[in-house]
Amino acid sequence: MPYELPEVSELPGRIEAILRVIYLVFNEGYSASSGPDLAREELSREAIRLGRLLMSLLPDPEVCGLLALMLFHEARRRARQSTDGKIVLLADQDRSLWDQALISEASAIIENAFDKEIGPYGLQAAIASVHVSAPDASQTDWKQILKLYDVLLEAAPSPVVRLNRAVAVHMLAGPAAGLAELDAAMATGTLDEYAPAHGARAEMLMRAGRYIDASKAYSQALAVCRQEPEQRFFLRRLEELNALPNE
Repeated sequence: MPYELPEVSELPGRIEAILRVIYLVFNEGYSASSGPDLAREELSREAIRLGRLLMSLLPDPEVCGLLALMLFHEARRRARQSTDGKIVLLADQDRSLWDQALISEASAIIENAFDKEIGPYGLQAAIASVHVSAPDASQTDWKQILKLYDVLLEAAPSPVVRLNRAVAVHMLAGPAAGLAELDAAMATGTLDEYAPAHGARAEMLMRAGRYIDASKAYSQALAVCRQEPEQRFFLRRLEELNALPNE
């Protein structure tokens, strides 16, 4: 079979698969699925390069949404790890380390995309935009984030979207409400091998003062985690819990 580049007119029919592949490459670069490193920067940068190229060929709203989403995430790269290699959660990140040039680029792209029909990638970019626009974690507009997750859940339902929505509920209504949402999402078993789900549940349990249950959840996260920086993070959390009084 000959190798032939598709014509630009053929791209719209292939766009969904193309975007999915680019996003998979970016995600593996932004948070490696396994191994000694938190991220593989060369993969995320290549995904962004492809996203920019695709937008120049086909400025579709979802192409714009995906590129903006990747840029918003990439802007936070330097703040995601401490100098000694420890994971730094979003709420604890030094926002002065965020790349403002990438944030500005992403903001301009998503504003243009919002003039047209918005899809799942655009909605995720809008959520990321709310996060990066907050001067600090305490000023994050969780009400707006929850509204956007409600729309995203309607447009593209998935276990991970339900997980992230549960986190937003937790931030707005407290750990009990968040746990109810998260436990419902996890009841299907689709998140059993997803370490961030167990980690999020452990955080909610810890904030609820249920330290024994939180320890069990962190142990589950550790059992299914294949990335070494995340494993060290969960181990640190377990050590912190061991120093707290039992529930």
